[in-house]
Amino acid sequence: MSNSIRSIIGAILILVITFSAIIACQNIGKSLKIDATAQNLYTLSDGTKAILSKLNQPVTVKLFYAETAALKGPDQIRYFNNYYRFVKSLLEEYSDAANGMIDLQIVDPRPFSDDEAQALGYGLKRFPITEEESFFFGLAVQTQFGIERVIPFFAPDRQNFVEYDISYLIDSSITRQKRKIGILSSLPVMGDDVSGYMAQMMRMQGQQPKPAWAFVEQLRSQFEVKGIEPGVEEITDVDILLVIHPKDLPDQTLFAIDQFVLKNGRTIVCVDPFCFADEPENNAGMQMNQPPPPRNSDLNRLLRTWGVEMPHNTFAGDRVLSLTASLAPNQLPEKVIGFLDLKHGCFSERDVVTSELNQIRLLFSGVLEEIEDNEQAGSIEKTPLIMTTSRGNSWEVGSPYELMMIKPSALMKKFHDGAKAVNMGYLLTGKFKSSFPNGIEVVVPKEGYEKQINHDHMHGGGDGASDGETVTKKLTGLTESADNSAVIVFADVDFISDMVAYQDTFLGKMVVGDNGAMMLNAIEKLGGSSDLISIRSRGNFKRSFKVVDAIEMQAEIETAEEEAKINASIAGFQEELKKVVASNGDGNAAIIGNAIIQKKKELELKIHEQQRELRQVKMKRRQRIESLGSLLQNFNMLMAPAVILIIAIVLSISRNRKKRYYISHPGE
Repeated sequence: MSNSIRSIIGAILILVITFSAIIACQNIGKSLKIDATAQNLYTLSDGTKAILSKLNQPVTVKLFYAETAALKGPDQIRYFNNYYRFVKSLLEEYSDAANGMIDLQIVDPRPFSDDEAQALGYGLKRFPITEEESFFFGLAVQTQFGIERVIPFFAPDRQNFVEYDISYLIDSSITRQKRKIGILSSLPVMGDDVSGYMAQMMRMQGQQPKPAWAFVEQLRSQFEVKGIEPGVEEITDVDILLVIHPKDLPDQTLFAIDQFVLKNGRTIVCVDPFCFADEPENNAGMQMNQPPPPRNSDLNRLLRTWGVEMPHNTFAGDRVLSLTASLAPNQLPEKVIGFLDLKHGCFSERDVVTSELNQIRLLFSGVLEEIEDNEQAGSIEKTPLIMTTSRGNSWEVGSPYELMMIKPSALMKKFHDGAKAVNMGYLLTGKFKSSFPNGIEVVVPKEGYEKQINHDHMHGGGDGASDGETVTKKLTGLTESADNSAVIVFADVDFISDMVAYQDTFLGKMVVGDNGAMMLNAIEKLGGSSDLISIRSRGNFKRSFKVVDAIEMQAEIETAEEEAKINASIAGFQEELKKVVASNGDGNAAIIGNAIIQKKKELELKIHEQQRELRQVKMKRRQRIESLGSLLQNFNMLMAPAVILIIAIVLSISRNRKKRYYISHPGE
C-alpha cells in the first residue's frame, strides 16, 4: 500500500473518530451541564426541585413560540429570540429533573395549522405580524385528568422570575384552590371594579373605568382577590390581608385589623409619609385659601403595639443609593436623595422574602424605628428586611408642601451622611397583644342595630343616643393572640405603584427591578409556601459594575461643589438680567439708554461663560469615566496574552535552569 493511500485512509479515520467523539460528547454532556452565569440563571432552585419531586402524575408541558414568524417581525419581536432560548433551556432542566414525569413539547405554530388552532384554543395571546403570520410565545400545562394551566404570553415584565411562573403553573395544576387576598386601601388600587354593563354605561357617558394597578392584576392571576371597605368592623374570609396606604381609618377598622392579626391572620402593611400615587383628583382641595389634602398615611396606633413606628415627615436617604432623575417638567436630572435604588447589601439575607432580591426602588420612603421600651411588644421578634447602606440616614421636611414642587438640590442640603443603616421594612413575628385591650365604642345608626341588640348585649351591650337616631356600640375581642402571628411592614407605598414598579413598553408594562417580586415573596412567606418562595426571583439579567459605579460616584462628589458654585452664579446673573429686562418697560432701547443695553450684554456674556465652564466640568467628569472604561477594556484585551507570556517566561526560565544544571552535571 502506497504512502498516499495510507495518508488518505488515516485522514478519513481521523475524521470518523472526531465526529464520533463529538456525537458521544453531545449525548454524554447533556447530564454534565455547567451553569456559568453569575446568578445561576439556568440552575433550578431547590423549591422547583421539591415541586417536581412531588409529581405523582404525568404532566404535558407545551412551549409555543412562533420562531419562523419572529424572523419576519420588527426588532421588538426579534428581541424575544434570546428570551425564548432561555425559557427553552430552563424547561429542558425541568424535564431532566422530573424523572420522566414531564413531557416537554416545543411547538412552532405555523399559519392555518393545527398547532396554531391549538395555541388559540389554549387562550395564548396572538400578535399579527403580516396578513398571514402571527407571533405566539406562551406555555400550556396539561395533566392526564384534563386540568389546564397557561401562561398566555411571556411578557418582559416577568423575565426576572419566569421560573416561579412555570413552577406555579405545574404546582397549581396538581394541587389546591387559590388563596384569598383581601386589599384594604384608601387608594384606587383595585380600579373601577364594575361589571361589563356598568363599564359600557360609563363609556357611553364619556367616562373610562380606571384600571387596577398592574400589581393587583398580577395578584388576580394567581390568587382570589377581594376589596375590603375602609369602614369595615370585622375582616373575615381572607387568608392574607394587604393594608395599602391606610389614611384616616376609623377606629372600628383599626380594631378590625387588630383582631384579624390576633386571630393569626397574616397581614402586610404599606404606609407612607408622602405618597406620590395619592394624587388628588381634579385638583381637589387646591382651591384658593384651602390647603391640599394630606398624602401621608400611618398605622402607628397599631405599629407601636407591634414594636415599631414610622415618624411623621421623616424620610430615608442615602447618597450611595440616590438615583438621578427629573421629577418635574422642564427640570434637569439631578440626584434625588429620596429616590433610592437598593442593591445587594440592602436586603436581609436572614429571610427568604428578601434574600434573593437584586434591586428595589423606593420613592421617598419613610423610616421604621424599633420601640425598645414597649412591654406589649417585648415578645415580638423584629427582623429588618430592607435598609440603606451604613452611610444612610433619616432626613426631615418642615412641611409636606416642600414635596409638592420638589427641588432636589434643596432636599440634598437637608441630608447628612449617617453611621448606620436606616430600616424601611420589617418582618414582625410572635404573640401579638391588642392595641384595644378594653375594646372600643363606636357610634352606629339605630336602624338595624335593634335587630341585633340581644347579640350585642352578650358582648357588652350599647347605650342609646339622646337623639334616638344613633346608638353607641361597644366592640370587644381578643386581647392577645393564642398562636404566633406574622406582620410585614413597609414604609413606602409608591414602590408597588405603576409609576415606580413598571415601565410602559411596546408590548405592555415591563417590570422595573424586584419591587413586585418582594411583595409576592411576602405573600408567599405569609401563605406558608416554602417551595414557591425559594424560587421567586431569578435575578436581574442586567449586571451592575461596582467599580465603575464607585468611580462615577466619586467623580460626582468631587465636582458637586464646583457645579453648585457655577449654578449659583448662573442663577444670580439670570436674576439680575430679569431686573434689567423688567426695567426696559416696552422694550424701547432708545429710552433706556446705552448703559442698560451694555449691562444686559455683559450679563448675557457672563451667563454664557458660566454655562461653558459648567459644560467643561461635566466633560472632564465624563472623560474620567470614559478613560476608566478604556483602561478596563485594554486590561481585558491584554489579560489573555499577558497570562500566556508569563507562562512562556516561566517555562523558559525553568528550561534554562535545567539546561545549565545538566551542563554542570554531565555525569547525570
